[in-house]
Amino acid sequence: MTSAACDIADAPPEWPAERTELLARIAQLEQQLAWFQRQIFGEKSERRLLLPPPGQLSLGEGFTTPGAAPASDTPVSAHRRRTSRDTPEKEDEDEEALFFDSARVPVEVIAVPNPATDGLAPEDYEVIGEKVSYRLAQRPGSYVILKYVRPLIKRKDDQRLHCPPAPAGVLEGGRADVSFLAGLVIDKFLYHLPLYRQHQRLSAAGIEVSRAWLTQQVLAAALLLTPIVAAQLSGIRAARVKAMDETPIKAGRQGPGKLKKGYFWPIWGDTDEGGGGDIVFLYRPSRAARHVREGLGEHRVAGEVLISDGYSAYARYAERVGLTHAQCWAHTRRTFERAKEIEPAAVAEALDLIGAFYACERAIRKQGLRGEAKRDYRLTHAKPVVEGFFAWAEEQVERAALLPSNPLTKALHYALQRREALSVYLDDPDVPIDTNHLERALRPIPMGRKNWLFCWTEVGAEAVATLQSLIVTCQLHDIDPYVYLVDVLQRIDQHPAAEVHRLIPRLWKQQFAENLLRSDLSRSVPATQ
Repeated sequence: MTSAACDIADAPPEWPAERTELLARIAQLEQQLAWFQRQIFGEKSERRLLLPPPGQLSLGEGFTTPGAAPASDTPVSAHRRRTSRDTPEKEDEDEEALFFDSARVPVEVIAVPNPATDGLAPEDYEVIGEKVSYRLAQRPGSYVILKYVRPLIKRKDDQRLHCPPAPAGVLEGGRADVSFLAGLVIDKFLYHLPLYRQHQRLSAAGIEVSRAWLTQQVLAAALLLTPIVAAQLSGIRAARVKAMDETPIKAGRQGPGKLKKGYFWPIWGDTDEGGGGDIVFLYRPSRAARHVREGLGEHRVAGEVLISDGYSAYARYAERVGLTHAQCWAHTRRTFERAKEIEPAAVAEALDLIGAFYACERAIRKQGLRGEAKRDYRLTHAKPVVEGFFAWAEEQVERAALLPSNPLTKALHYALQRREALSVYLDDPDVPIDTNHLERALRPIPMGRKNWLFCWTEVGAEAVATLQSLIVTCQLHDIDPYVYLVDVLQRIDQHPAAEVHRLIPRLWKQQFAENLLRSDLSRSVPATQ
């Protein structure tokens, strides 16, 4: 304990109540100061690093060469700003609509056959010209222009002109190839490259498009994929074991210079019986309890379990609809972490006990146990330790030195009040011990807050939710999101609406991964100079 906390514990009964309250306030401020120092200067990882034995030397300690000269400083040349250069003049092009610099951007030609020549000998028709259209495409790490060459012919027998239409794109009338759309989405939502940076990269490559056009392409792609995400959410709601969480995001203008605070609600469902499961992100304008009901729906499944953190909205929903509510041990562990500076000895004991639960889970994964074998292992090895933890927690609560404001007291009450929910996983092998798998899946949102910062509109936030749902689910099933998007963006237009559920990543991998639809980029040939 800190000195202020010790003074409180040993305070004589004749002390005025004001002095006791003042010392309690000092102890609280010391704990807050320690937290801020850890946030700024300390290690933020939740992994517990145990100190080595006191007699053990660190690597290299004691082996320093006597009399070794200290390393000298190496001079580094100062940065020199590069002078600006005028943009080189473009060469005259036949088409006024060229949106790229042909001297800097590689162009690959795709010859489109004219069906009017089928069955005709070369002397039966005359090629009198050709029409050219361009489409922006992308290979990983590079941009390519697809040049579609469509011969314009005149048949000699009837003197009629024939020219095949340009191949249809994913977006009608658009000049973006499906490979570019998929690359645009992957770069922003998987690699967290904001659109303004992608726009700068396009400009550096000689591509002249507007930032507004890039935003329109992302929104249009998200709109095409929305039915797939809706089908995926229906599958998650039908799963027996589900997990839900929430994380904030700035989305939509609230006023001059201000943005509204909204929330992404990720919902995970064990849709493939112990496999990777599926996940869907929902955007909602607040953290209100009604959004839990909106996300999970009213349809019930036999033996349904919801695992979540300690937010009371989840417990109220579980009680209202009659499902089993399990809670996360990782969140419980964090409450003890916050008391580490105030009660280091007691917190170390709590972390040792919780670490024993996780040691059992590691043993289960190592042995590949599932079903009843996994349940029996938990009951045999983990349940006695869990019961021991709660017995220890009850003993700690009775300590006279612990004040209600002490962070350890709050952590103990947090765990004891959730004893039943924290013990659910022991009897159900399909219930995970925590929601870490869900928190790993929602990491793109905090990463996005550090890169693309916010969503300018709530419509944009809904598009983020749609695209992240598919990208993260692809990662859960070891699917390349780029390959998936290139295929599905082309397939969805010709796929029956009643069977849209077959396009969710988990089922797509089973039914379509062996017969992919690819971009024209895969069959193009470099243009001859």
